[in-house]
Amino acid sequence: MRDDAFDDVDRIVVAWRREQPDLDLLPLEVLSRVTRLAKRLDQARRTAFAGHDLEPSAFDVLSALRRAGTPYELSPGQLVQETLVTSGTMTHRVDRLADQGLVERRPDPRDRRGVIVRLTAEGQARVDAAFADLLDRERALLADVPPAQMRRLAAQLRRVTIPLER
Repeated sequence: MRDDAFDDVDRIVVAWRREQPDLDLLPLEVLSRVTRLAKRLDQARRTAFAGHDLEPSAFDVLSALRRAGTPYELSPGQLVQETLVTSGTMTHRVDRLADQGLVERRPDPRDRRGVIVRLTAEGQARVDAAFADLLDRERALLADVPPAQMRRLAAQLRRVTIPLER
């Protein structure tokens, strides 16, 4: 293997193979790279969102509303499902976003006891700009990977994530 094609995980694997040659290290080779990539992606996301005065948690809520399509609204329960947080956490997030004018609460026309969370025009502008910035940063992270290889990698990762999401 060329030295410039040798990453930090390769160095870890070489050391473990030397110390414990009887172990199957393939899971470590795959998942350590996923973990390291996730850390770099998290940094890129935080930077992209910070440029739009958003935390990652705020982006999650705003992007869930934006993906819902016109009129860009969901119930708090739907937001909990979309973002995988507790209802108490979601209430806190919606409160903060409403205080910033990025979402508004409206009575649920189908259930007078419930509310609907709707993305405001400012919220839509902010999430759209942050998403465009995020995609630019993600493209930069993947710049050395040809599109066909990226599609194959996405398909392989899907095979790993589907059973975990069940």
